[in-house]
Amino acid sequence: MAEAARISPPAPIRLVIFDFDGTLSDSGDWFLSVVDQLASRFRFRTVKDGEVEMLRHKSSREVIEYLGISRWKLPFIARHLRNLVGRNAHEIELFPGTPDLLEQLAATGVKIALVTSNAEANARKILGPEHAARIDFYACGSSLFGKAPKFRRVLKKMGITAAHTLAIGDETRDIDAAREVGMRAGSVLWGYASEEVLTALGPDALFRTPQDILEFVAAHR
Repeated sequence: MAEAARISPPAPIRLVIFDFDGTLSDSGDWFLSVVDQLASRFRFRTVKDGEVEMLRHKSSREVIEYLGISRWKLPFIARHLRNLVGRNAHEIELFPGTPDLLEQLAATGVKIALVTSNAEANARKILGPEHAARIDFYACGSSLFGKAPKFRRVLKKMGITAAHTLAIGDETRDIDAAREVGMRAGSVLWGYASEEVLTALGPDALFRTPQDILEFVAAHR
């Protein structure tokens, strides 16, 4: 009987790339407070209170389609939203556990990067100087579905391969972008998308708490 083929273990994690909104920063309620303003300005459907939970069970692309947002409007909406965040950053807080997560992760020697459609200045303002300093590289201002090129830029700048990288976000588009680049994809369950819709895409890990992230990375070092 032929010996069963050996499966090589995954490469150790040397870099963790985080999404920001909905992953490190608790911006969901703030976003809902301005979505009607955005809908009026850019002429798409408003989100009724009873629709929020329903939309959490849709993919990022399905949400855009449901709201009737034309793809060509997305860069303009993103730019306007970045400006709004810049003026209201004091209203947005980090998720509980985020500071400890960044501190403990940095202490392990793993590199940390941030890839987000938000502006770097906004992310730094919300993180605060101490926590912002723990992030080794920022690649901000990505388009809504343009994270893959930012991921590639981070890998090139930091000299780390996709196989040694874990990308963590809270939406289906985060998983799609990680897969496109060949990185492992992890999804947090405290952000925007529901566990059901994230699980359907088969991420490499689902995280219920920040501690879960630390344990996953430690197990793959």
